[in-house]
Amino acid sequence: MRNSATTPVPRHVAIIMDGNNRWAKKRGMTAANGHRAGVEVIRSLLNHCQSRGVEVVTLFAFSSENWQRPTLEVQALMRLFSHYLDSETKQLHADGVRLRFIGNRQQFSAGLRRQMDYSEQLTRFNKTTQLVIAVDYGGQWDITNAARTLAQRVKEGLLEPDQIDVEMMGREISLADLPQPDLCIRTAGEQRISNFMLWQMAYAELYFADCLWPDFNETEMDKALAAFAARDRRYGGREEDEHVADG
Repeated sequence: MRNSATTPVPRHVAIIMDGNNRWAKKRGMTAANGHRAGVEVIRSLLNHCQSRGVEVVTLFAFSSENWQRPTLEVQALMRLFSHYLDSETKQLHADGVRLRFIGNRQQFSAGLRRQMDYSEQLTRFNKTTQLVIAVDYGGQWDITNAARTLAQRVKEGLLEPDQIDVEMMGREISLADLPQPDLCIRTAGEQRISNFMLWQMAYAELYFADCLWPDFNETEMDKALAAFAARDRRYGGREEDEHVADG
């Protein structure tokens, strides 16, 4: 996408927040310290995205595979998540941010699920920006869940298999009501998407930052946005020749 009059801005930015453990280890700290430092980045980053015109920010906070981490680290992450919701929800609401969650909530404690429900209900009518937090989320889980939903409709006689197409499947995927991610940022130098929003990011631009997530600041975000603006987005098509023969 090129526009000579205005700089292209992604409507939806998805971020894989990688490097908290490495950041902590470099400083002789525990993993929990690194995760706390990572959470501190979110507030200023969200404000910066708002100022740049980004409508949706989705953060990959806890993947389906993260349950395999050491028990103490997982427990620390759950406490941190609960603390974040307790301390930030009202401010997000005051700032006009709608908070949403995607992923399988069943393994979370009843108390944490109540916090998530409260945050979503409190902010559900806000329109300034949407902050989506992916927790116990995996792209393969998301697609499987959508397929299971459609399979159940077929079983009940409400749907014929040959009626299922890309559009119908897409309506069952998480965040179907939002624009798909235009830009996916991953920090810490890793160059993979790690089972994150596999369906939604079919045409997302990928940007890999070398810095660790707790060091990802407004300057780093501006670098990612500038890289996005320089991309030529054709969605599988081909740019037409600038000069076309007359005959």
